Amino acid sequence: MTWKNVILVSYDSVRSDVAYSGKFPGIERLRENGVTFRNCVSSAPVTPISHSTLMTGLQPYNHGVRHLFKEQLDRSCDTMAALLKREGGFATSGVVSCPGLNAWYDIGRGFDQWDDEIPRLPDGTDPLETVDVKLRGQALKRADLVIERSLAQLETLSQSDRFCHFMHFFDAHWPYEPPSEPYDVEVANAYEGEVAFMDHYFAEWFQHASEHGYLEDTLIVLISDHGEDLEGWYPNDRGGEANGHPEEAGHGCLLYDQTQMVVLVFWSSDMQKREIETQVRLVDVAPTILEMLGMPALDRSDGRSLAAAVQYGASLTSVPAYSETFYPREQNKASEGKFEWTRDKKSIRIDNKYKIIMHVGDDAMEVYDLERDPLERTNLAASSEDS
Repeated sequence: MTWKNVILVSYDSVRSDVAYSGKFPGIERLRENGVTFRNCVSSAPVTPISHSTLMTGLQPYNHGVRHLFKEQLDRSCDTMAALLKREGGFATSGVVSCPGLNAWYDIGRGFDQWDDEIPRLPDGTDPLETVDVKLRGQALKRADLVIERSLAQLETLSQSDRFCHFMHFFDAHWPYEPPSEPYDVEVANAYEGEVAFMDHYFAEWFQHASEHGYLEDTLIVLISDHGEDLEGWYPNDRGGEANGHPEEAGHGCLLYDQTQMVVLVFWSSDMQKREIETQVRLVDVAPTILEMLGMPALDRSDGRSLAAAVQYGASLTSVPAYSETFYPREQNKASEGKFEWTRDKKSIRIDNKYKIIMHVGDDAMEVYDLERDPLERTNLAASSEDS
């Protein structure tokens, strides 16, 4: 079977363990009638980088966006939306909610409409002029406005033969100050409250879209771009002064699982619930969507299609998952040398069993046995237990 339309939904900054906790009705609505990948790895813990990978099926070293605010998407890269528009005549639109997806990056290449309007920071400055991920998080569209804009776009898109729509939620990003209404979910902390807030509005969006026929012959793909380190709110957190990593404030500097394991759910009205444990990657999403829509593949891709596993339950072999971050260098420069001891990093995650983290610019290396040490506490490459 091939699908007529696709809606790609991004829950920015949502950890997969929190998303899959069963607490959130919007997520569960998809999982109950969809295919959940329990172990999906992001290419980077930074929004514009991971979304560039999502849209191109390329790793950062091939699409060219490797920092928070330094590069635009390489002009030689094709995007999923551009291919759908060019080869399939798809109408395309997107509504995004944070500075990291501003049109400047060109991540929205191929979208007829790219609604990237956000407010300025509380002090009146432009959020694109700071590399502080926490400070930038104060400039966002809230989830209620995202669904309002999204539904307006879908009303127009639905008049086309085929459409591709992208909607992006940023509420789970710092600061964690969830409104007390309207969600009614028991949460463990303010971060989960933010997830519950945006998930409530996604569930409203889903109901409205379903009632108006927008989801007929439509594939929904739910992802998150990276997770979040809450400095001790969860057992595997590593960030913060008390944990020995004051440079990590939410995400960006480290490559442990709390930021690198992300959400990936495929839904359509005729799918049956399944969960897949095999390790996959965010870079695999674009090739999968294109095949499921019956479209040609991207000319260049670092990912592989998961379509046979999604559609028919075909078995998958695990492939190594690459991640990188060059945010430590940006953060150190912005802080005038406060974190001069931090290093950029690259990692390889292997078959849900091992992770190797290499520190760029020195000989330091971390090796973790994920089966015996899922919290990534014991560095096997060190002479003594890593703290």
